[in-house]
Amino acid sequence: MTRPRARDLGLPFPGTPGPLNAITDVPGVAVGFRTLTDPARAMRTGVTAILPRPDRGRPQPVWAGRFALNGNGEMTGTHWIEDAGYFVGPVCLTNTHAVGAVHHGATRWMIDRYPDHFRAGHAWAMPVVAETYDGVLNDITALHVTPEDALAALEAAAPGPVAEGATGGGNGMIAYEFKGGTGTASRVVAIGGHRVTLGALVQANHGIRPWLRILGLPVGERMPEGRLLDREQGSIIAVLATDAPLGPLSLRHLARRAALGVGRGGSPGGNNSGDLFLAFSVADPGPMPQQAGPLLARQELNGEHLDPLYLAAVEAVEEAVVNALVAGEDTPTVKPPGAVVRAIDTARLAAMFRPGAGA
Repeated sequence: MTRPRARDLGLPFPGTPGPLNAITDVPGVAVGFRTLTDPARAMRTGVTAILPRPDRGRPQPVWAGRFALNGNGEMTGTHWIEDAGYFVGPVCLTNTHAVGAVHHGATRWMIDRYPDHFRAGHAWAMPVVAETYDGVLNDITALHVTPEDALAALEAAAPGPVAEGATGGGNGMIAYEFKGGTGTASRVVAIGGHRVTLGALVQANHGIRPWLRILGLPVGERMPEGRLLDREQGSIIAVLATDAPLGPLSLRHLARRAALGVGRGGSPGGNNSGDLFLAFSVADPGPMPQQAGPLLARQELNGEHLDPLYLAAVEAVEEAVVNALVAGEDTPTVKPPGAVVRAIDTARLAAMFRPGAGA
């Protein structure tokens, strides 16, 4: 059953979304999932794969920037992104204990995808793999995720609508003590007469109920039932994609704005939360830097004109988190056994935003 998205419920999010209101509104971006659910094995986990651009038979770098609001988590490849300003290959999201398996699978995918590049010389693969902890709904110590699951998610990557909620790496995630998981949204803005698109995808596994605010309303305080946690112990990963021509410095600044989008939902970025953000641009495709000449010629938007894009990032991340929440379904816990993580009550949520409902 497909549950209504946040806008379908009448929530008045600001900004103009793309046609799909998803990260795949950015041209060339593809998303795939491998979702692993087996209650008999206490399995509720998976892998989400994001391909920044079509391969065209050879690896193509994308300019990138990253930001860690709170580092209690992992996102591989970020040391190189920090130094080089780009990455090559996919971005994968999974659970905390599956980072190694998914990295192995993503590396195998890259080697098999580009044999001339990797086997003919001394090229190396450094995919981006990020995680959040799903040990409340999944037996995370059983190491259910394998390299083959990462390969399956990557092979399934496609443009078009993105399934939300308990999909891929978001399968076992909890947000604000409601069922969380995968969420996405997008924005279209004009900069200097040019139309640019920004899309966000989140793996939402953060926050406690009293913090939750949606479009300024204290939703968590109005829905206190079914709490499970005394303190924050989750994380959130946000991936931002855009077709705006940006360099590494501007993309680092863009990644920082994801933190403001998370903050709009009420989270202060708890000490036990890993809040890690990545931004990349699909504009200006080119060869690997090692294959280019000594001079690089490229266009880049002036940072003085990026405020509309920064606002788009904040709005898209805020909405993506809510889309993850409203896609949730009641889910039994593994630890502690016998409890249930409830889905947010979408009827009550929608009623809060009806005309005349009051603030």
